[in-house]
Amino acid sequence: MTIKPKKINDFTYIVEKQGEMKVPLKIFANEELMKKIEDDDCLQQGINTASLPGIQGFSIMMPDAHRGYGFSIGGVAAIDAENGCISPGGIGFDINCGVRLLQTNLHKDEVQGKIQPLLDALFEKIPAGVGAKAKLRLTPEELEEILVEGAQWTVKKGYGTQEDIDCCEENGKLKQADPSKISDLAKKRGRGQVGTLGSGNHFIEVQYVNKIFNKETAKTFGITKEGQVVVLIHCGSRGLGHQTCSDYLRKMEEAFPEIIAKLPEKDLIYAPAKSQIAKDYFAAMCAAANYAWANRHMIGHQTREAFKEVFGDKVELHTIYDVAHNIAKEEMHMIDGKEKKVWVHRKGATRAFGPGRKEIPDKYQKTGQPIFIPGSMGTSSWVLAGTEHAYEESFGSTAHGAGRVMSRKQANETWQADTLKKELEKVNIIVKSASWRGITEEAPGAYKDVDEVIEVSDKAGIGNKIAQLKPMGVVKG
Repeated sequence: MTIKPKKINDFTYIVEKQGEMKVPLKIFANEELMKKIEDDDCLQQGINTASLPGIQGFSIMMPDAHRGYGFSIGGVAAIDAENGCISPGGIGFDINCGVRLLQTNLHKDEVQGKIQPLLDALFEKIPAGVGAKAKLRLTPEELEEILVEGAQWTVKKGYGTQEDIDCCEENGKLKQADPSKISDLAKKRGRGQVGTLGSGNHFIEVQYVNKIFNKETAKTFGITKEGQVVVLIHCGSRGLGHQTCSDYLRKMEEAFPEIIAKLPEKDLIYAPAKSQIAKDYFAAMCAAANYAWANRHMIGHQTREAFKEVFGDKVELHTIYDVAHNIAKEEMHMIDGKEKKVWVHRKGATRAFGPGRKEIPDKYQKTGQPIFIPGSMGTSSWVLAGTEHAYEESFGSTAHGAGRVMSRKQANETWQADTLKKELEKVNIIVKSASWRGITEEAPGAYKDVDEVIEVSDKAGIGNKIAQLKPMGVVKG
């Protein structure tokens, strides 16, 4: 099949229906990002996604899109929840990988001179790296409770606050979760990892507000001035989520060989919506998502402790919001003039609900939900706001990061960690990592220009620019 994206405007391209496609493919990109998407050979994945049963409107690729497992990373698909299907490849192995942003009452000038002891305190309190074990020891019964209650369990046990829950997507809990659908092996992997950072692109970044673009919305979010220090936490469901995805991929492959035989790529395996496996997987995915919210919540609590250790009791940290970017959500959307229940698969894509949507906190009803799009160590991160326009353009979705242009293997071969660390130190960015690979794999040069990704999101109306953040110190696995 010849792929010929048609340019609609300066930030949108379309691949019209052809072959097995049930809907067109929509790509949000400018010319430069479009070249990178074409070079990455992930367009075919967007086309493959458009062939899934029950897909509505468009198969969608975000400006940070690059090749992934099944779906491209940066892929979105709204699929009929009654007569369509659910695909683990449209959610990802790290179920509910996401970001939480905390605002502080500190200014950059107060923190700059103490950034090293602050990173040391964060590193000591929040275990990082492959297989990192939590300080919180859970009984099997407590893990079951977390899988049902998510972040709400941690507040019940004295970690964090109700405000943290109120400022969390789904209040930190998906009610459809069923722990009995999670395997014993996944539970074993998860028992010792609540409150741990993990490895790969997971991080805690101490940042400052470099520029505010919309003062009124920023103030509602708790961002009051340039120079204000904030903390961005990026992680997910650790070994429990990864194992859950692996378990259900295998179950679907075994149960539906006839589906695999017809697929353009077996990684796109799905379960029909009415099948028991689809129901079981969705319940398991919700439980893993709850685990991830509990994990980020604990890290937020431990971050507060680290800040108080360095800056004393005067310091205050409040959760602005916590949002997922590897998840499928049961949502109602207007499709062909009628409201329809769909599973919105967001694989490396962030929910971007605008003003008035009941799912977002009361305090953000007039502004739309906060969206956080991380850069990569040496680059900007961004705060955006969801829009009403995003419902019709992208099923209320936008990008989730800069998007890789280089594999982790290539990045390791291109950079040396100590050299990279010194280069970042020259621009006042201090990195503390559990491994050298944690630095080289996530080198800024291994990613697209996040500022371009934001520009496309803003101009396409699927996430409005609110504030640009710059890094001061980074903790990595």
